[in-house]
Parts: sequence; structure tokens; C-alpha cells
Amino acid sequence: MTDYKYDTAAPYIASYVLLRRDNTIAFVLRRNTQWMDGYYSLPSGKVEKMEAFSAGAIREAKEEVGVTIAPEDLRPVLTMHREGGDTQWVDVYFEVDKWEGEPVNAEPHVHSELAWLDLDNLPENVIPSVVVALEHIKAGTHFAELGWPN
Repeated sequence: MTDYKYDTAAPYIASYVLLRRDNTIAFVLRRNTQWMDGYYSLPSGKVEKMEAFSAGAIREAKEEVGVTIAPEDLRPVLTMHREGGDTQWVDVYFEVDKWEGEPVNAEPHVHSELAWLDLDNLPENVIPSVVVALEHIKAGTHFAELGWPN
């Protein structure tokens, strides 16, 4: 019998939701999070143990912006494998144009506002990896890698 040993990656996984209205997307402005405060991000968060990527996206959208999304309304648009210093991330982006409820800042303790931003005119304070992901999504790319040495 052969004894196999693997140095297997154990990345963090995050699900992101693009709530789309025409050419605008709902963003939350981070605060009190100890990471990228003052920057806009999409409704997103870490996928929990034994949680599907889609379920994580639906949960985060409800927690952060107060909307209910039906699983069949989620469209996967990008998977990005990202190197983040001493950590790896698998970021899974979903897009929706249909949901229940009006998006609001449902977590004012960690977001200072919800804003509808024009994808063609984003402010400079959008989290850089999210900007890269949005560029890939606009280009129709479904898989991307960010931060890895060539």
C-alpha cells in the first residue's frame, strides 16, 4: 500500500452577489470591519462549513441588504482564485436581477451605506479585487486568477 501525502490547499471561500438594476449594482460601504474600511464592496461573505456557494450568496444578500433571492434566480458569473498574502480565496460571483424586498443597509454596524453605483463610473474606493472581478464579468470571463506569480 502506498502512503500518499498531499500539501492540499485550504482556501477561504466567499460568495458575492451582484444585484443589478440596468447598469448599476448595489454596493455596501464597509466600516468597523478591520479590513478595507471606507471601501465599497458587493454584498458578500465567507461561505460557512457545509454550506453551498449559492446558499452562502442568498444568506449574505439577506443579512447585508435585506433581500430574499430564490435559488433559481442566481446566475453564476465568475469564479476567481485569489492569492491574498498568506491566504488563498475562492471567490464565487453570482448575478441577480430579480429579488424580493427593497435593498437597504441591513447591517449599519459594519456598513455606512448602500449605494447603487454605475459599472462604467465606479469610484476609486471600490475593493481592488472586486474591481478586477467586475472587469472579468463585463468581458464575459467565467474564471480568473488574481495575485499568483506567473
